[in-house]
Amino acid sequence: MREALITRKTNETQIELRLQLEGSGVCHSQTGIGFLDHMLTAMTKQSRFNLDIQCQGDLEVDAHHSVEDIGIVLGQALSQALGDMRGIYRYGSAALPMDDAFLLVGLDLCGRSYLNYDIALPAQKVGDFDTELVKEFFLGFSRHAGATLHIKQIAGENTHHLIECLFKTFGKALREACAKDPLTEGEIPSTKGILI
Repeated sequence: MREALITRKTNETQIELRLQLEGSGVCHSQTGIGFLDHMLTAMTKQSRFNLDIQCQGDLEVDAHHSVEDIGIVLGQALSQALGDMRGIYRYGSAALPMDDAFLLVGLDLCGRSYLNYDIALPAQKVGDFDTELVKEFFLGFSRHAGATLHIKQIAGENTHHLIECLFKTFGKALREACAKDPLTEGEIPSTKGILI
């Protein structure tokens, strides 16, 4: 089973994250940030991964450190669970609608981090969640997963819908990229023979 357990402790956050790629879409997320827990649950449902995350962060300051560090740890966990990435599809993409929102996510687990974040969130907050932190989450993920990630908004005007649609679309693209390709079992999915 492809899985990882990452523990990260800084002066700002303490995180323990367990990731299982062969899962059933179950998420146990206790971050102290209700909206983020909701988004991680939506992502996990679409990826079919199992995710268990505990985070104690300096929420008395704000949610920035927690959200960014969770993205970092998720990226590290995915990288660890995939190992040398033999036999995976490597590429994943998805386009999903959610009410007024419609997004496209393209993902390459190539060992090179890059984020193209083309989404306009109309509101600065959803409840007490700062919406600018969505980008910080995906930056942290892409840098530490070694992933090229493109996010493109096709339509949408409701900020909650846009963010939830993004996490669901990202989960679906992850599922595809991490899946085992029966035609390339045991092969590195690159003509270079290495991913980086």
